[in-house]
Amino acid sequence: MAKPTGVRPIVKLRSTAGTGYTYVTRKNRRNDPGRLVLRKYDPMARRHAEFREDRS
Repeated sequence: MAKPTGVRPIVKLRSTAGTGYTYVTRKNRRNDPGRLVLRKYDPMARRHAEFREDRS
């Protein structure tokens, strides 16, 4: 059975480079109440890009 997400929901980070590549991570809702933005490596674009939280 799945654990309740509570304070740490699972979020999908989508690349802003337009490649459609995604990362899946958890975030702390108390520390980051807004949308999460991280700079990570995009292997499709072969460079670092901003990844923004995708609300689905």
